Amino acid sequence: MAVTPIKQEYRLQNLSCASCAAKFEKNVKAIPDVQDAQVNFGASKITIVGAVSVDQIEEAGAFDGIKVSQSTAKASEATIPFYKKTENILASVSLLFVVVGYLLSSVRGEEDLLTIAMFIIAIIVGGVKIFKTGLRNLARFEFDMKTLMTIAIIGAAIIGEWEEAAVVVFLFAVSEALEAYSMDKARQSIRQLMDIAPPTATIKRAHGEHYHEMELATDQIEIGDILVVKPGQKIAMDGIVLAGLSAVNQAAITGESIPVNKSVGDEVFAGTLNEEGALEVRVTKRVEDTTIAKIIHLVEEAQAEKAPSQQFVDRFAKYYTPIIMLVALLVAIMPPLFVGDWQHWIYQGLAVLVVGCPCALVVSTPVAIVTAIGNAARQGVLIKGGIHLEQLGHIDAIAFDKTGTLTKGTPAVTDIYTPTEMLEEDVLQLVAAVEKQSQHPLAKAILKALHDKQLPELIPTDFQSVTGKGAYATVDGQKVYVGSMNWITTLAPVDEMMKEQVQKLQKQGKTVVAAVRDGHFIGIIAIADQLRTESKEVLQKLSALKVKHTVMLTGDAKSTAEAIATTLSMSDVRAGLLPAEKLSAIKDLRTQYGAVAMVGDGVNDAPALASANVGIAMGGAGTDAALETADIALMGDDLTKLPYTMALSRKTLRIIKENIIFALALKLIALLLVIPGWLTLWIAIFADMGATLLVVFNSLRLIKQKK
Repeated sequence: MAVTPIKQEYRLQNLSCASCAAKFEKNVKAIPDVQDAQVNFGASKITIVGAVSVDQIEEAGAFDGIKVSQSTAKASEATIPFYKKTENILASVSLLFVVVGYLLSSVRGEEDLLTIAMFIIAIIVGGVKIFKTGLRNLARFEFDMKTLMTIAIIGAAIIGEWEEAAVVVFLFAVSEALEAYSMDKARQSIRQLMDIAPPTATIKRAHGEHYHEMELATDQIEIGDILVVKPGQKIAMDGIVLAGLSAVNQAAITGESIPVNKSVGDEVFAGTLNEEGALEVRVTKRVEDTTIAKIIHLVEEAQAEKAPSQQFVDRFAKYYTPIIMLVALLVAIMPPLFVGDWQHWIYQGLAVLVVGCPCALVVSTPVAIVTAIGNAARQGVLIKGGIHLEQLGHIDAIAFDKTGTLTKGTPAVTDIYTPTEMLEEDVLQLVAAVEKQSQHPLAKAILKALHDKQLPELIPTDFQSVTGKGAYATVDGQKVYVGSMNWITTLAPVDEMMKEQVQKLQKQGKTVVAAVRDGHFIGIIAIADQLRTESKEVLQKLSALKVKHTVMLTGDAKSTAEAIATTLSMSDVRAGLLPAEKLSAIKDLRTQYGAVAMVGDGVNDAPALASANVGIAMGGAGTDAALETADIALMGDDLTKLPYTMALSRKTLRIIKENIIFALALKLIALLLVIPGWLTLWIAIFADMGATLLVVFNSLRLIKQKK
């Protein structure tokens, strides 16, 4: 019997750059008994298949000072101020010796031994980490950024360019420090998610006939425990309210800005803030299964999945580095064969090596993707991969399910019409009394209307249901019949004006309930699924975002669908569709428009969501089906987040393109300076550092993208 390999996740600290992550992954894969390893650079995690110890993993990352902890452990990485980090202190000391070297140079000359000594100390202090890694890589014929820098600095020292070598070391150290700082800023979105839920909570457990309160870590809380949540405290676990009434701010999970009232029987989520009253909550999920835990896991997995542009950049960088090394070699040896100035052209070749570092190109995409996905998660939108984020930016057509997407999905009373001698409130009370015994969704809508108007309930007796027609009961000693218009007209005469009104309401897609009391027609109540107030505005915003086509796909009757579509100014309506027919409609749209998104509820629209280029689920927090089915989930069940997500996607695509252009253009301009022989190591390092910082800070603009 085959043994399933052990699969474990670990969190990483000090993972400084994308090329370091690739090297670390390669080292871990080389450990005996490790079958596979995948580093998630954005989330600072590694997934390993096979038996391995933390010490072995840390040894594989020793070249970059990588520290490892179990993924289940609460993140406990201490935030070290920028100025206290060892590498930044060394860079500062290196700068001090560079300044002293230049001062001595102006007084005693560049060839003075003390001047040279200052520059050598600056090189050693600032570049010790670079040299250790670079020389080790060189011995193994592994050519990354630090290898290229090591060759360039040693070469500069050999030809006597001490001051430039020292400045290059310092500038490279600054570049690395700023890159690590900016990448850490991008990762903060995940750290903020991880810190949403409190690590401990007060719970009540039964001991004999009494309950005792105790403070426990969340990983020790069990399903069925009673959570005690005081006003102003965060809720630590998912659960159901057992006692109490309060407003809960769910913005951290769903992005809703308005607190939601919670009472007995309502569901609450870990990481949400209890604002007013005290609550007692029965825990329904373990800490690793809570909604916030699932969101964190999915966001981290999303960052691990490489977007198409990142795959392209990775393939390009694979060939780019050897080509740059070849170009540097040709620059160093070819011109001197004709003009004889070996020192000048070797220097130019070294500068080409520096300017050719692929760092800016490598980070051009992942920083943008990590930042965008983290921003979306904070806004209550779960994007399950860079590929989906990018794909959404190319969408030209969007298909919407009707019920629960464009509409609220819950029927409500819209109109009440009565003969002149009856009041609307009287008809509503009588119909509600009969419907009180029914479980039909229309009955619930009528009772809700009664409660909304704060009318007292009447007590029915002798209730009877008539299959396919309606129901009747005795209310205040009078027989009241409630049901379809066809049935009611057989029980009492109805005037033509009322029949015309019924037809008019039905053409609007509304369901009509008619009523008779003691043989006299007393009125009608129209019920319809309520359109979301934001639906029309959302469609207008999508049009402004250059979405070429929107279409409604629904299983509802044509008249109902067309009535909703008319209100929304939607011209393409496809009604009466079974799930398989929705799937066919999506395929037709893909043929006609290319990239198509489907917005549905994540359950009955599963085939269509899967077939669309991007499936978007209207999933309230805690809806497992929505989290699992779609590529993107709108956690607050809030349609207004769709235009925000489209805009974020398109801005991300634009920034990625800008990053790649910036990275290549700056390097190309610097390389062109080789032709007149103007390229210096200073210009080279500034071009490399400038390109890297430019793409990183350009990507961090996505942090500010708001709904």
